[in-house]
Parts: sequence; structure tokens; C-alpha cells
Amino acid sequence: MLPFLSAGMSSEDFVRGMLYLSLIVVGIPGNVAVIVAFLFLIYEKNMLLTADAIVLQLACANLLVVVVRCLLETLASFRLANVFGDVGCKSVIFIYRFSRALSVWLTFLLSAYQCLSISTPGSRWASVCVMVAQNLPFVFLFLWVLNTSLSVGALAFSISSNNGSSLPKSAVNTQFCYVNFPSELSKKVYGAAQVSRDVVPMVFMILTSLIILVFLYKHSQHVKGLSSGCSTSGGGCAAKQRAAKVVVALVTIYVVLYGVDNGLWVYTLTVRQTISSSLISDLRVFFASLYAALSPLVIIVSNRKVNSRLRCATQEKPLLGKTARLSSL
Repeated sequence: MLPFLSAGMSSEDFVRGMLYLSLIVVGIPGNVAVIVAFLFLIYEKNMLLTADAIVLQLACANLLVVVVRCLLETLASFRLANVFGDVGCKSVIFIYRFSRALSVWLTFLLSAYQCLSISTPGSRWASVCVMVAQNLPFVFLFLWVLNTSLSVGALAFSISSNNGSSLPKSAVNTQFCYVNFPSELSKKVYGAAQVSRDVVPMVFMILTSLIILVFLYKHSQHVKGLSSGCSTSGGGCAAKQRAAKVVVALVTIYVVLYGVDNGLWVYTLTVRQTISSSLISDLRVFFASLYAALSPLVIIVSNRKVNSRLRCATQEKPLLGKTARLSSL
């Protein structure tokens, strides 16, 4: 019936593999499309706006999440390849946790910048927006260093589950690896730090999204212009509205999916013994990676720059084919 099951594969591994495969099918093409669209934009205009640069970084981080964790988990689940030795576990979990955390903070940066960009021209918040745009490379560098430092625990505690050792006492079971902590206290401290890393930007994202929603509501009540900037340039205000709606959509998806992820993580921390099944960890990784797979779809559908570049790229292919046939004649 099922070729994977007939090869000695358990139904649990098959379901896990299919779930991760669904994320790969959506996440890799989606994030690659966003990256390619912005690379075309850089080639055409030799620059990127601040919000576009943040979205490009976000797509790169999301692609890293899907490729490093979902693809390798799929290959291992289907018995096609297994890189999860001790070194492989340390590398995969470290890169996954780094890229996942970077995706979280880039989403927060995008929402914060969009919130600042709709502030009244000449105000203090508008000057902060300009300052962020001028120092964006340093902001990116800070986020890379921050999330790298917060993810080094994966290098210290991750071991393979295939080395024949018994189930560790204070560990997190991720099926092919264990995150083995020295003690129950260190597990709780490390876990609390990970939760804080997600919850802090989540709170600020909710706050910025509420501000953006208030802006959209006021603009709908006063169509002729929320501020002097919008009243003098209707196209610019319309672009801000579209960008604001995209940010709110991304934050909503993030809060729902990462809320489930962190809820499951907190449950894991409350269990004194290592859970023999990897089901909880698999669900956590799935919901966290689902954001990395869905967010590029939101960007492609709602971002006109990305949409137009991809449309142009798809239209150029048949034109190139017709030109080649005509030249051969």
C-alpha cells in the first residue's frame, strides 16, 4: 500500500514526514520567490526601501528554517538520509533556533518600523523612523549577534538519540536528537530564556499592530487624509495602508502559531521527566515552521513590488521561448 511503510517505516514517522514535506512544498518555493523578486528589484533600482530590506531578511531567515529543519527532518523520517549524529544535531538545532528567533525579531522590526512610518511627519516618532532606516545594517547586525548568543545552548546540550544511550532525565526529545540539560534547574532557566525571547517581541508586536489598526480605522473614517503627509500624497498614503495591512496579517499569523509553540514549550518544561515520545516537540517545530511557510504567501499576495516582479518573470519565459523559435526559423 504505502511504499514508505512497507520499508519498515512506522506510521508515526510517515505522518511526521508528510507534515514536514507539506511545509517544504509551500515554504521553499514561496521564500525563494520573495528573495528572487527583491533581487530583481535591487538589480533594477540598485536600492531597497527599508521595509523591503527587512522583508528580504525575513524571507532569508524563513527559508533557513524550512531548509535546515523541515527538509532534514523529512529526509530522516522517510529513511532517505540521516544527518542527526551528535555534530548534526548540534548544527541543525543551533541553526534552526537561530533562524527561528531571527524570523521572530525581524517580524517585530517590520511591525515597529511600519508603525513608526505612519507617524505624523516632523514628530519625534518620525525622526526615530528615519534613524532606524539610516542605521538598518547595524540593526540587522545587532539582531544577528543577539540571536546567535541566545542560541548557543543548542551547541552545548544537543546530542544524537542514535548513539545507543538511555533516555536522559532532564532532556527534550526531538525524535532524532535530545537536548540534554545538566539538571532540571538548567532546563527551566534555559526554557524561560527561550520563552522570554519570543514573548517580549510578541507583546510589542501586538502593541504596534493595535496602533496600526487604529490608524487604519481613523483613515477609513477620514478618507481625505489622516495627516498632512497623506493629504498631499494620496499614493503614498495608499502604499502605507497596504503595507500596514500586510504587517497586521503577518503579526496575527505569528501570534497564533508561536503562541501554540510557546504553550507547548511551557508544558514541556513543567514535565519533570523526559517525555519518551517526540510528539510535543514535533508539534512545536511544525507550528513554528508553519509561520516560515505561510508568511511568504502573504507577502506575495499583498506586496505589489513582489507580485509585479514575479508576474514579469513568468511572462518573460514564454516570450523568450517565442523569440528563440523565431530566430531558429
